[in-house]
Amino acid sequence: MPSYGWLLALSLAALTGYTIGAVTYEQTERNCSASPPYLPSTAVNTTLQLQELRKLMLSLNISAYIIPGTDAHLSEYIAPRDSRVAFMTGFTGSAGTAVVTLTKAAMWTDSRYWIQAERQMDCNWELERDVSVRTVAEWLISEVPSGGKIGFDPFVFSLEKHEDYSINLESSNRIMKSIPINLVDKVWKERPPIPPDSLTRLPDRVIQRSWQMKVEHIRNQMRDNPYEPTALLLSALDETAWLFNLRGNDIPYNPFFYSYTLLTMDEIWLFVHIDRLTEELKVYLNSSCTGSLCVQLKSYDSVLDDVKNYVAQPGVKVWIGTEYTNYALYEIITPEDKLMTSTYSPVLTTKAVKDETEQQVLRDAHVRDAVAVIQLLMWLEKAVPEGKETELTAAHYVNNCRSKQKDSRGQSFETISASGPNAALAHYSPTEDTTRKLTVDEMYLTDSGGQYLDGTTDITRTVHWGTPTAIQKEAFTRVLMGNIEISRTIFPSGTRGANMEMLGRRALWDAGLNYGHGTGHGIGNYFGVHEWPVGFQSNNIPFRAGMFTSIEPGYYKENDFGIRIEDVAVIVPVVTKYGHNYLTFETVSLVPYDRKLIDTSLLSSAQLQWLNKYYETIRRLMGAELDKQGLHEEKQWMLRNTEPFTEPGSSASTYSPSLTLITLVIALLHNIV
Repeated sequence: MPSYGWLLALSLAALTGYTIGAVTYEQTERNCSASPPYLPSTAVNTTLQLQELRKLMLSLNISAYIIPGTDAHLSEYIAPRDSRVAFMTGFTGSAGTAVVTLTKAAMWTDSRYWIQAERQMDCNWELERDVSVRTVAEWLISEVPSGGKIGFDPFVFSLEKHEDYSINLESSNRIMKSIPINLVDKVWKERPPIPPDSLTRLPDRVIQRSWQMKVEHIRNQMRDNPYEPTALLLSALDETAWLFNLRGNDIPYNPFFYSYTLLTMDEIWLFVHIDRLTEELKVYLNSSCTGSLCVQLKSYDSVLDDVKNYVAQPGVKVWIGTEYTNYALYEIITPEDKLMTSTYSPVLTTKAVKDETEQQVLRDAHVRDAVAVIQLLMWLEKAVPEGKETELTAAHYVNNCRSKQKDSRGQSFETISASGPNAALAHYSPTEDTTRKLTVDEMYLTDSGGQYLDGTTDITRTVHWGTPTAIQKEAFTRVLMGNIEISRTIFPSGTRGANMEMLGRRALWDAGLNYGHGTGHGIGNYFGVHEWPVGFQSNNIPFRAGMFTSIEPGYYKENDFGIRIEDVAVIVPVVTKYGHNYLTFETVSLVPYDRKLIDTSLLSSAQLQWLNKYYETIRRLMGAELDKQGLHEEKQWMLRNTEPFTEPGSSASTYSPSLTLITLVIALLHNIV
């Protein structure tokens, strides 16, 4: 009881900010109902920016202003200068929508970020625990008078988002008002500038197709399209970067640069910050001429006027991909017969299939990347029992290992390094305030990736340095079974990932377990770590040979542990007994799984055979690379951890999914295109 009383006192102190002895424990979340309201030291005072924004709103006669958490290219990751929700609210999470009226302010986010929002926002803001447009619209209807105007920046609204707001507000007599100058930018006096660094071109050794070849290939698709588009407008940042084999550093972890492209049959308009192009790059782009393979450089900020002028010409039709075109550009392409739409542009669908050079260099990048992860796991195996390492030191270690590899260009995302209950949060990354000491008594999950001149990587491994519990071992094995079942599946070309995604969950479902995130995403060649439109979601395109995707089932037990096994695989042709044009996955991530977490009695004979064959591949490729880098201790660690598994006598009958039934289901569901 005395121990319990002391712990209770500590807990109360942490919740209320009381002092015990000489130690003060700060309440970490705001309390706006207290008198006076309580704010932790992490909360941001937003009074001034709200006052300035409301002055602008009054001058424009709008009753509310919507602030989405994206940029003009609808990017998943955004630059600091586009973090308008963070500037206005203090909340720095990656998912959020803020709305300001003349008297109130509210911010919507999902359950991953509720605690963070309560720690970072002051009492000027209400926290709405939802993310749907419907709930935002309902709040607006309750706060904005009938006939009131709701302002928004069309550059940061997707077509779908605008339609959703319009549908939810159309019968309420509240009017959506497009304002093409962002009001937050007007009051953001110290808005971060665009990085001054010059853009760079990819070296010839990592590309097979010149930008001229890519332009002609896309033009051929335009010519072949029965709707006869005269121009293609590219808005996603990776579209222009891919087309011209250029890279930048405008967005953390993503080698993109602010840009648009308008491609016609006889002209190329590149909208970019021209001062960031060196004379060498201008020559590379043939920018001094006006022919069909000459890039005409235009100011990034002139895209709206220049596209409007193009559309004003007779007989033109502009092709856009609706997923990444903002509403500002969409609304000027009128009348409707001058517009042609598809979900994704032909650049995105073409980029999704890697050519032979892209495939090889991306494989090479994964070999070097595996060295860094092997170094991490070997070091942790020795260091954790000493009791000095934390989630944060582990993250720094793997990041440093990657930085020493050939052609390294930094991380591909913020490293996820999570132990024990922190690993149950699928997207947790440690900070100085949250980092947890690593121990032999807890599972540890590391999800990390690198950017290299020749490729982007993303890999997750889950390990235990002590004795795992029965549920931990079973859950890990079932997650591994899901990874293997997808990886070894043979399927017709044109099958959609969504139609085989359940294979990653089936072993978990058999035990009443599941996970709440996607099963895989595309990945690029020195591009984004999440590269659309490849993956296992319903809005991804059908699989083709040459695509790369992650395969990453998981399981998360709240407040206890988390498991994820993530590999990147390339889709390759496979020879079958009767059929032609069939495909399978070939894993290019090359790091062994934690042996002590694998219960081989649960694996089928076919799964064990796949696992042993995979380990043979690791031994062959990583043995040579580790020798090349003189990493002999790491090689021995790799060899110990890739010893072949022997098949238990009863394993085949313990878990034997009916692959015939699964294949039949896929055959009925898949779309051949």
